[in-house]
Amino acid sequence: MKGAKPATLLNHRSVLAEPGIPYKRGEGVTLGHVMKALGDLPAAKITTRDVEDVLAAVSATAASARTVNKHRAIIGAIFAYGMKASTFGLPANPAREADKRREAHRGALVYYSVEEVEALARALADGRHREASTHEVSEQEREALRAEDQQDGEMVRVSAYAGLRLGELLALRWRDVDFAGHALTVGRAMSAGVESSTKWGRVRRLPLPDQAAAALDRMSRREDFTGADERVFCNPLGRTLDPSALRRRYKAAQAATGLRALRWHDLRHTYGSLLAAAGVDLVTIQAAMGHSALATTSRYLHARPASEQAHVFTRAFQSTAAVEAETAAP
Repeated sequence: MKGAKPATLLNHRSVLAEPGIPYKRGEGVTLGHVMKALGDLPAAKITTRDVEDVLAAVSATAASARTVNKHRAIIGAIFAYGMKASTFGLPANPAREADKRREAHRGALVYYSVEEVEALARALADGRHREASTHEVSEQEREALRAEDQQDGEMVRVSAYAGLRLGELLALRWRDVDFAGHALTVGRAMSAGVESSTKWGRVRRLPLPDQAAAALDRMSRREDFTGADERVFCNPLGRTLDPSALRRRYKAAQAATGLRALRWHDLRHTYGSLLAAAGVDLVTIQAAMGHSALATTSRYLHARPASEQAHVFTRAFQSTAAVEAETAAP
């Protein structure tokens, strides 16, 4: 009803699940703790104790506090709707009084250096992540793999040097790339295989640095799929890439190169952190990354050298005479 993204709805379904229908999540399988415990009970008779039992069952699987709280939030949202909807008229929200778990404080964001980004991109482009094949590969198949490897490498560069989310990369079309204006227009994203708006529903136009432009330029020189409405990053048929397969190749390249095992999304954190470290102001970074709140962008301040900030602080506490003397010094 609130226009949630397909990926969000899929995530909610995996938390709730229907009785007896398993939902795969990563390598494991969840049977849906919520519906398994509460699905056959009249909503008006579900108590806070019942909700606490569900949360305890989730916690017993060694799930994080954040995951437990997500179950609590979804149950609470369902009952909040049931209370305000005249059709149901539920008397209370049993999740409201259920204990919320204390989540660990978020540590500093992790990110790659430019040298690490380039090492990872080269490893993908060179096919170092691929295991030696035990069967003969035709020249046509070999050429397709080479094209895929090159594209993977360039995707890493564009993600790290333009800060696009993976879903935004998958939805990017050539008409969104303005080489002459040194800009990218980001207005769509793939979510659970469905093309929709960006995370916050906004269209943003962001600067296209030379490093990202060079990667896109190399992609524009391929033989097929370079029309304005075609996808910048696509499979051999010009269709949307499989994000799961892409992540597997990415992880294999990390292992082959000996790099830290950062998530694909950490390439976006690399973008924000490198900009902050270079002294780009937070408002500019916020606009480029499409953050809805400046507080989100402020997490990248950790990348700024403390010595640089100490110098600024020192000048702030100097007397007017001291600043004038420093300025006048040859």
